[in-house]
Amino acid sequence: MKEECGVAGAILHDPAPPTNIVAFKLYYALYALQHRGQDSTGIVVFDGSKSKSIKSMGLVSEAYSKQKIQDLLGYVGVGHVRNATKGTHNLENCQPFVLNFKGGTIALAHNGSLVNAALLRDELESEGRIFTTDLDVEVIALLLVKELLKHSAVDAIKNVMRRVNGSYSLVIMINGDLYAVRDPFGIKPLCYGEIDGGYAVVSESVALDAINGKFVRDVKSGEILAFTKEGKVESYQTNKEDVAAHCIFEFIYLARPDSIIDGQLVYAARERIGKQLALEHPADADIISPVPDSGIAAAIGYARESKIKYLEGLMKNRYIGRTFILPSQEAREMAVRLKMNTINDNLRDNSVVLVDDSVVRGTTSRRIIDMIKRAGAKEVHLRVASPPIIGPCYLGIDMPTRDELIAVHKTIEGVCAAVNADTIGYLSIDGLVKAIGIDKSRLCLGCVTEQYPVDIPGEKCCRKQCRVDDFIPVQDLK
Repeated sequence: MKEECGVAGAILHDPAPPTNIVAFKLYYALYALQHRGQDSTGIVVFDGSKSKSIKSMGLVSEAYSKQKIQDLLGYVGVGHVRNATKGTHNLENCQPFVLNFKGGTIALAHNGSLVNAALLRDELESEGRIFTTDLDVEVIALLLVKELLKHSAVDAIKNVMRRVNGSYSLVIMINGDLYAVRDPFGIKPLCYGEIDGGYAVVSESVALDAINGKFVRDVKSGEILAFTKEGKVESYQTNKEDVAAHCIFEFIYLARPDSIIDGQLVYAARERIGKQLALEHPADADIISPVPDSGIAAAIGYARESKIKYLEGLMKNRYIGRTFILPSQEAREMAVRLKMNTINDNLRDNSVVLVDDSVVRGTTSRRIIDMIKRAGAKEVHLRVASPPIIGPCYLGIDMPTRDELIAVHKTIEGVCAAVNADTIGYLSIDGLVKAIGIDKSRLCLGCVTEQYPVDIPGEKCCRKQCRVDDFIPVQDLK
């Protein structure tokens, strides 16, 4: 599984004269969000009259030079990092998406996925609109331009929110002002903070830490935040009721462990997940070992609860690039060994509890467990820090189809045999909810329950969707 995007935006109170401060703030913020996307990145800044941008394939460290950043002069800007989905790995699909129109200039960076993007795209194409990318954000941008020709920025954003269905955390630059927008269920994370001389909006709080910012709070579900060059921050709430469906995999795997998301420190949540996993699935073992990096905090929690020694049996090579292009089975297995190596002396003659964040297809789990057994481990007891994944994600995680999910087609005992573990234990749904520390009614559990927070054709919806008449009238938004 891969997160598809990370977003960032920044604005200074005093716009004159234009400087490269915003560009550098965005660069370091995106660096801190690199885990959310490694395929492409982009920064757009605005100086009061025109926009200037850099977009590139690859990592943040590869995309920008010091000189390029120094040349990006402006007092407001937005940035993006992205993991490409199948068939969209090209420069044209890099964000932020910039559009010049009769009323000025907009730039948008989007994290999430629209369920009704195809329908909206068909509608816009029937009106004669021409698309240049495969991105949901272009659908949002074209809808927004239509509304901006008739309404104020906040009213235009609100009207677009009425049309789109799915997950979206957005940073939007409109004619020199910055807007942060989170979907009615707050599925994907978004927060904002104070920086020297202004404000920043980022996917995770660690990006604020990287730019010496001060975390203020998470953007609320259904909230529009407007940041002006005069230094004002205005909040507009579009939900009548306080609802949420935060993504569980931000806490299990996706977010950096040092991030605070929706009031919870991710590291602490993962450690509680490990403790709960030890209570639900104890094992008679010599050591507790994580699958790095995402299994580390859960393994520490498991070790503390079980009183079994924590000892790393795997070491991750953090300098290896992506290996999806490798053509043969042998090459893919070599890629696993390149990414991760066994510490044989820690594993030899030991019974091992291996803690991993999730089991998706099961192929990587099998290769890792085989490596551990070849290193001399007597037994490998796999403990999984999530419930079985039985549904695809439609809301922003690049996840296999239902046919590819191992837990859909096999019993737990069948999964255990398929990955060559001696025993296996999945965290329960209730245990996961308890460990995260957020009420079950405020979490998106679609991938483990097959019940989603929004209407998706062919799937079950676990709640009433936010519809047009669920929104507060425009004049009462603030």
